[in-house]
Amino acid sequence: MQPGEEIESLVDELEQIVNEAKSPIMDNGQKKIVDAQDVYEILDEIRRVFPQEFSDARRILKEEQEMLDRAQQQASSIIADAQQQAMILAGDQEVVRLAQQQADGIRDQAAQYERDTRYNAEEYADTVLAHLEENLKSLTSSVTRVRQTLDENSGPRNTTNNVPW
Repeated sequence: MQPGEEIESLVDELEQIVNEAKSPIMDNGQKKIVDAQDVYEILDEIRRVFPQEFSDARRILKEEQEMLDRAQQQASSIIADAQQQAMILAGDQEVVRLAQQQADGIRDQAAQYERDTRYNAEEYADTVLAHLEENLKSLTSSVTRVRQTLDENSGPRNTTNNVPW
């Protein structure tokens, strides 16, 4: 399941409850009667799932950093190997020059590998976070619509203590 899909599904379910709710006879359909327990259960489920979305995003960022760290370690190891090879061959100037060229080439390859890995990891993380951001915006919008619908449907609130229950 993609990030945010479960929350989006719960919001859709909440919206369906409001849409399918019956209107009082004298109200021209402007107000709805919903089972508060059903609404509260869905809201509790949204609250339960919501932290998982952030946890998933943090996990992805951690994996990206670990991948970048491994690339840096590989690059450092490649550079160290190339430098060691160059020192072993230091007896002959031409050999040393060739070894330095090889080390420079390996260093350039390692640096390019690191840049490519970082770019790909950041692009992936950005895509996941953008999707998460989109889902969170959708969720916020849906919750706002449901709350507005609930507010519109609840009518004026009785603030006196003459409540029959």
